[in-house]
Amino acid sequence: MAGRITLTMIKPDAVADGHTGKIIDQIIGAGFKIQAMKLTRLPKRKAEEFYAIHKEKPFFGELVDFMTEGPIVAAILEKDNAVEDFRKLIGATNPEKAAEGTIRKLFATSIERNAIHGSDSDENAAIEAAFHFSGLERF
Repeated sequence: MAGRITLTMIKPDAVADGHTGKIIDQIIGAGFKIQAMKLTRLPKRKAEEFYAIHKEKPFFGELVDFMTEGPIVAAILEKDNAVEDFRKLIGATNPEKAAEGTIRKLFATSIERNAIHGSDSDENAAIEAAFHFSGLERF
C-alpha cells in the first residue's frame, strides 16, 4: 500500500524568485494537506547529510552550494498515494521535459535549479520528514 506522506522542499531559487505562495497554492489545490511546514536555511553540513546519496556524483558540490545559498521551505504533505501523486505534480527534474502545468515546468529554470524537491519513495519520505521535523512540529 502506498504511503500517505511525502517531503517537499521549495528550493532557494523558487523562494528567491517569489514563487513560494504560488507553489503552495498548487500543492493544496492538488489535494495535499500540510502536516508541517517551515522556512529555514540549510547549513552546509546538513545539506551534505541530506544529499549524501549523491556524494560520489560530479554534481554533489554544486548541489550543496545551491541548496545552501538561501532559504528553503520544507513541508510534510499528506494524501493517499502521496509520493507518486506529488512526483506527477512537480514534473520531471529537467523542466524542459516536464509536462505542461507541472510545478517544474512553471517555475524551474534548469535541471540544476529545478524549484522543488519531492521524495522518491515512501521509505525516503519518512526519512526525509524526520530529517526536517520533530514529532512536535507535525500536525
